[in-house]
Amino acid sequence: MKTLLKSYKLPFLDYLSDIRGYSDLTVKTYALVIDEAFKSIIYEENILNLNPYRLKIASLNAKTISKKLSALRSFVKFMQERGEKLSLKGDSSIKVPKTLPKPLSHTHIMQALSQADEDEELIVVMLYTLGLRISELSSVELDKIENEWIIVRGKGNKQRQIPLLKITSELIQKYKNKKSPTHFLFEKNGAKLSENTLRYKLTKLFKKIGIHATPHMLRHSYATSLLNNDARIADVSELLGHSSMATTQIYTKLSSSIKMKNYQAAHPLALGEK
Repeated sequence: MKTLLKSYKLPFLDYLSDIRGYSDLTVKTYALVIDEAFKSIIYEENILNLNPYRLKIASLNAKTISKKLSALRSFVKFMQERGEKLSLKGDSSIKVPKTLPKPLSHTHIMQALSQADEDEELIVVMLYTLGLRISELSSVELDKIENEWIIVRGKGNKQRQIPLLKITSELIQKYKNKKSPTHFLFEKNGAKLSENTLRYKLTKLFKKIGIHATPHMLRHSYATSLLNNDARIADVSELLGHSSMATTQIYTKLSSSIKMKNYQAAHPLALGEK
């Protein structure tokens, strides 16, 4: 079992770097966690027992423990997706304080778009103007796109209707005219492009301007932009496909955080304290 795990380590790290677009430092951190865990994990038949490792790291803070366990879950999921019959024992989640989402700035998004090819441009614009999850973008069907609206199938197979900006609609039409997809908007040989392929194109684009970006960060940018410009939270929640408005509420906290930061940077008394 230990030999099998080690054989997947380097391919997994390459996947994190090349497909997920993780920074060298993050990839190194994953590697250290895997090496550390290998020394403590109990190997049972098709089962990795994490309990001894959890005991070893129990004195660390909750956020650090959560990150280490998350890294190991990702590693095992990577193996499972490649046909390995493997499961985890003792990987139950622990509660950590919620952190605010990290949106990309409009400036950085426009800088990236200035260097984008046709595929990259449409991927970024659709994520930024529609607030889609990467899984939803991968599954966009041609017959669900109209001139002013798009129907998206989200979590729990629930559908929602999102308005299309003119720029988004025009880019979609231009893309369709050139690529001639048959069923899905993003296709290759008649099959939809995978989430990983779309994610790779996006992260590669933002690397050109020295920014680490994920598809979900563009979803965050969409939500915060709407709320910062006085969109109703109920409408934003519906557009994002949230099952509860409480999930959307975190973006209002981010909006307040940004306002406070701008206020402290602009007020003359605050400036005098620097």
